[in-house]
Amino acid sequence: MPNTPGKDTAAVHSSRQETIPWVSTHHITALAGSLVILATTGGKRYLISLRPGQTFHTNLGHFRHDDLIGLPLGTTVHSQLGHPVLLLEPSLSDLINRIKRNTQIIYPKDAAYLVHRLSLRNGDQVIEAGTGSGGLTIALAWAVAPAGRVYTYEVRADNYQVARTNLERVGLLENVTMYQQSVAAGFRQQGADAVFLDVREPGQYLPQVRAALRPGGFFAALIPTVNQVIELLGALEASSFADIAVEELLLRQYKVVPERLRPDDSMVGHTGFLVSARPVIDPTDPGRWLSEERKRFKTRKAFEAMVEAEEEKRRAEQGDEGERRRMPLP
Repeated sequence: MPNTPGKDTAAVHSSRQETIPWVSTHHITALAGSLVILATTGGKRYLISLRPGQTFHTNLGHFRHDDLIGLPLGTTVHSQLGHPVLLLEPSLSDLINRIKRNTQIIYPKDAAYLVHRLSLRNGDQVIEAGTGSGGLTIALAWAVAPAGRVYTYEVRADNYQVARTNLERVGLLENVTMYQQSVAAGFRQQGADAVFLDVREPGQYLPQVRAALRPGGFFAALIPTVNQVIELLGALEASSFADIAVEELLLRQYKVVPERLRPDDSMVGHTGFLVSARPVIDPTDPGRWLSEERKRFKTRKAFEAMVEAEEEKRRAEQGDEGERRRMPLP
């Protein structure tokens, strides 16, 4: 007799299909209760949740939700004043950029690369601290859902509530467990696939990271300044992390004019340094897994220290010999 899913498994699957609509197949029409984008000809984008009987007001006029529900996505619709907008399915970038902000959110360019660096996939368990406004939390949950889970820690009550509201609005709260607490006392999870830190001094929390992360798992942190990166690199080496990388992402937009394609006049510059690493187990010599550049530098510094020690010894011996030569005769 073939194996069949248990009742509980089927119930969980059914619940996820009902409570996380974005996981299902992309719809071709705008459905009641779904999120949509209204994109104007001037480049503005409005993220709204379609509710029967409600009206969305803009400076271009208002749009009745009932007039939008059931229309094919990609349709041009008009306000009561006659201004056109495009009815679109929101992208992940739309969700991150258009949430309520209580703090500076992580830019989509960094969020997308962090998902890559943490090697996230459906079913993974990932830990985040701190949550902020929930921008990156949305990207993490998007990557590991429906079978995975994000555990996010935030110490500030106002940030915690804003992030919770944002996650609920985009339909991803079902895949996130939130904690309003500091990570200084440690994480509640063990064996996590990935840990991300967006805190002031991430190097201080590496013992907590190692306790929560599976051996060989993925760690990353976003840091704004060079001196913080230097401190974290030292802490990573001292805590037996390997495969260490420091990266910065710059994204440049182009003016979409085929006849005169050229870069935009302004761009988002430095947003932070991405530091990634892997915890390793090597009781004998964890330093062997550092980069070749780092090992060469340490070897050169050790050689320079040895040469300096020999010079000091020679100067001391020459000094003793000179003193003996200048000793007065009896």
